[in-house]
Amino acid sequence: MLKRDVLTVIEENRERYIEWLVEFCKIPSVAAQGRGMEEAVKFLDGLFEEELGLQPEKLDAGGYPVVYCEMKGASDHTISFYNHYDVQPEDPVDLWQTPAFEPDLRDGKIFARGVADNKGNLIARMAAVHAILQADEELPMNVKFVFEGEEEIGSVNLPELAEKHAEKLASDGCVWEFGYRDPDGTVQLSLGVKGMLYVELTASGASTDLHSANATIIENPLWRLVWALGTLKDPKERVLIPGFYDEIDEITETELALLDSYELDEDAMLDSLKLKKFVLGLKGDQLKRKHIFEPTCNICGVEGGYTGEGSKTVLPSKAMAKLDFRLVPGQDPQKILAALREHLDANGFEDIEIREMSSEVAARTHPDEALVHVMRSVAEKVSGKKPNVVPNTPGTGPMHVLCQALGIPSASFGVGNFSSNNHAPNENINVEDYIDGIKMAAVLIEEFNAQLNKEKSVVG
Repeated sequence: MLKRDVLTVIEENRERYIEWLVEFCKIPSVAAQGRGMEEAVKFLDGLFEEELGLQPEKLDAGGYPVVYCEMKGASDHTISFYNHYDVQPEDPVDLWQTPAFEPDLRDGKIFARGVADNKGNLIARMAAVHAILQADEELPMNVKFVFEGEEEIGSVNLPELAEKHAEKLASDGCVWEFGYRDPDGTVQLSLGVKGMLYVELTASGASTDLHSANATIIENPLWRLVWALGTLKDPKERVLIPGFYDEIDEITETELALLDSYELDEDAMLDSLKLKKFVLGLKGDQLKRKHIFEPTCNICGVEGGYTGEGSKTVLPSKAMAKLDFRLVPGQDPQKILAALREHLDANGFEDIEIREMSSEVAARTHPDEALVHVMRSVAEKVSGKKPNVVPNTPGTGPMHVLCQALGIPSASFGVGNFSSNNHAPNENINVEDYIDGIKMAAVLIEEFNAQLNKEKSVVG
């Protein structure tokens, strides 16, 4: 047991911890544009050195470094925290009520790019360790921080790093980067993530843009791209690439039971998005099952020709589309990539180039893991309500390569909310959710260690 109540210590330091987050969110650490990355690393170095008394390592990932820090505790058990310090670009800037990198506290919220994804969770977990050390001079167990700088660009260098530094990444359980609350304030506890294949398709035509009068005799690559995209999915949302669904893992009874208890506030979600219905008009269990357990084929954007103000009669020379496929356990991104190539070729689109941008394997942790049981208890203890347990979130991250591939169970809860606007203007978190996120991380470190000690004594 800690010498002082850690929750009291967190309340005593709340303004300090808010200041940490606000200062971090001022740094425009946009990996996709190479902005602010060195400054973000320096900020983390300073926080570790000045507030936790440690010098973190920089693990070479071939790009922006992974900031790694291991703190020794009283037991030989280890918990790890994975987060990322890079953020999405702030575009479109004109839709922000206040500048994206000038954090604004209003209406009980903090607004800033990256405050929910992922700086709020990152700082909350550092604050939790700081609070434990304030409550007691020693951590109950070993703690490892793994802070990546390339998550928002697909973690392209992480597989090599994980293989090279598997020993440093080893732990008894990993708390993953994100976490949200439902519209009614219920904490979401996620046990996994979907996989990803992100590709760029390019159709090329003439060596230069032409007057559109030439459309009678010169092929338009934008039309070729549109026709190709039209072969990928039907109006009932079924992906038409042969073999796309063949190797999906069967959903277990335990996972289905979690789906039954998973609460999705459909009305609140539709209302917040100003929509009248979900895709295909789905509701209830069918909607939840599709959202959690099914893969996707999504067009992120299409570019080509003239889209500016007024008219310009042009026949474009090139067209490009960006697609992401959210994948579920059993689907291999490289097999899906090969199947996509075969599908386009079989439909007469051999000329369309495919450029792989990134890929991730789906990951899911069994709900009977000790980490999951303790996280459930901690979420209820801090928030006063049983958490909403989700087999996996619809989003993606490098969980498999850092956790499941190394035999490490992982799950996540955190400081975001159902309308945090990740990747969008006016990204935000609730101040009280942030403070609770610190509390949950701190209590988890103590109670996860106690649970592992209990299991060890039973085995012994």
